[in-house]
Amino acid sequence: MRISVCRIRNAAIALLLPLALGACVVEPPGYYRNGYYGAGIFLAPPAPRVEYYGPAPNAADIWISGYWQWTGGGYRWQRGYWSAPRAGYRWEPHRWVRAEDGWRMAGGRWMRDDRGEHRGWERRDDHEDDD
Repeated sequence: MRISVCRIRNAAIALLLPLALGACVVEPPGYYRNGYYGAGIFLAPPAPRVEYYGPAPNAADIWISGYWQWTGGGYRWQRGYWSAPRAGYRWEPHRWVRAEDGWRMAGGRWMRDDRGEHRGWERRDDHEDDD
């Protein structure tokens, strides 16, 4: 009886251990989602491509411009796309910034729009019309 309990336990360990270890997915250092956010890159990014896009699918949609993405061995162009705006947010485009240790990716995210409801509105003092 003791032998069959040990065999069952060992079989369970043999089956479950690879499953447990397989769940430990390690991301390569320097990568975050689909971009590279690790150490600086010494190879400067190419000039942005000119993208031609048609009318927006919906009147309120905004164009998210394409950008050069570092793939670990070179740059690959990510095409732009239309996106619905997010209320209270503004899009900060992807861009490459020169840093001390090379080039770094910045932007490419929705930022809270702290400018409030007065976007595009200029205040005019009432007394300016007084002669």
